[in-house]
Amino acid sequence: MNLSYDRSILSTHDRCSAAPSSQETVTAAYVHIPFCRRRCYYCDFAISIVGDKPPLAQTDASRSEYGTIADYLEALQQEIRATPARGNPVQTVFLGGGTPSLLMPQQVEQILRAIDRQFGIASGAEISMEIDPDTFDREKLQGYLAAGMNRFSLGVQAFQSELLIACGRTHTREDIDRAVESLHQLNVQNFSLDLISGLPHQTLDHWQESLQTAIDLHPAHISVYDLTVEPGTAFDRWYQAGSKPLPTDEMTAQMYRLTQQTLTQAGYDHYEISNYARSGFQCRHNRVYWENRPYYGFGMGAASYLDLQRFTRPRKRSEYRIWVADYAASGGTIDCPVTPPTEILLDTLMVGLRLAEGVSLTALAEQFGQEMVDRILTCLQPHRQRNWVELTDDDMARIRLTDPEGFLFSNVLLSDLFEAFS
Repeated sequence: MNLSYDRSILSTHDRCSAAPSSQETVTAAYVHIPFCRRRCYYCDFAISIVGDKPPLAQTDASRSEYGTIADYLEALQQEIRATPARGNPVQTVFLGGGTPSLLMPQQVEQILRAIDRQFGIASGAEISMEIDPDTFDREKLQGYLAAGMNRFSLGVQAFQSELLIACGRTHTREDIDRAVESLHQLNVQNFSLDLISGLPHQTLDHWQESLQTAIDLHPAHISVYDLTVEPGTAFDRWYQAGSKPLPTDEMTAQMYRLTQQTLTQAGYDHYEISNYARSGFQCRHNRVYWENRPYYGFGMGAASYLDLQRFTRPRKRSEYRIWVADYAASGGTIDCPVTPPTEILLDTLMVGLRLAEGVSLTALAEQFGQEMVDRILTCLQPHRQRNWVELTDDDMARIRLTDPEGFLFSNVLLSDLFEAFS
């Protein structure tokens, strides 16, 4: 079972993109900030290590890691300037990582200014940023707000010191409390907490404590990811799935059910397989992914989705710089093969079924034909009998996974769909 946010959906076609289409309007931009103090034991993202404990305020620009960051930001802005604008100003911007909060506020402002100049940022846009608890203080957070940030995703992962150490995090429980206090002091209402279930040595009591502690901190949004042991990570070298000290699949399923029960009773809407939000605070940017809509991607290892083509940039800084230079010289266009309709259909199902409302059968029939919809329903019929899948009977019929059981077994459903259409 794997309920974690699957970033592989953003890189189906490695090294693939397309020339601009005058028909396509793009409303979202993802920016990858790859720098981290060190690599967490579960992480397989495209990152660059800059040292274990740099200060909150980066005042010494001569330090090598800060020169590395400045060099990267130069290439990043070059890529943004070289990318043709498509349609209206963007409605969402997301700075992910890595650890974007290792940047100074003025560096964040430079990135947002580059995006605004090239594409425009709409009034009222959601502008999000991932932040780690021990990388900012109140003054730095105030600088991010002044730069234009209006939503923050705080990477808590766990509230127990022993679990933070076990997964290689650099922050402590005290850092978490200080970070949340700064958010509240500056009246930041739109912030999210990220938690991970299924960590080594994690018990059901640990998880219940983490859920209640998160609720008591009053975030507008909570993301809950099930640990995935990715190839090449430290956890991959140390553990095998289902073996001690990792919780069993049965235990992680109990954690998932407990999460759904606890957070929904506390007033959070379970709107996506791994995400919960109070009314009005769903992540608008991530919904672009789940609704399979186009988006810009910028930075090392980042993915974009334009003209029904996914393209992942190089994962190493040196290769990314070379790629940016070539990309700018080409005028921002790259030739690529056309994605087969069946693959687009499977992408649509894979991301759309993560949402509580599921996927519109009417929209699927309009895009792919009624025969394809009939095949989908036939494939999922056994899972409907298990009450993992249900059909709505409203004006626009939809197919959706049940909560929590359908979400729990989503990988089984998706495997059957991929097998049926491959």
